[in-house]
Amino acid sequence: MRAFRPLIAAVALFVCASTAQAQVVDLSKTTCKEFVESGKDGIMIIWSWLYGYYSDQNADPIIDFGKLVQQGQKLADFCKANPTADVITGAKPIYGK
Repeated sequence: MRAFRPLIAAVALFVCASTAQAQVVDLSKTTCKEFVESGKDGIMIIWSWLYGYYSDQNADPIIDFGKLVQQGQKLADFCKANPTADVITGAKPIYGK
């Protein structure tokens, strides 16, 4: 978990510094269409957050960027095919919870 603290801090700084439309994002209510349309930065932040959220709490502090992108691409493909589904519905089978 300590390995993800810098990532969380970076995301928090990015969100605070950007002109984000929302300060709180509920991914269980965010549609796949909204996710796909969030832009490159928004997509990468969500991919990274999901990767950390679904990681084993006792895992080594390693980020596998290949795996992060592979899982993220699967989520993007799901979302393109299911624009009205919520992001978490698509993420659960991909990220393993």
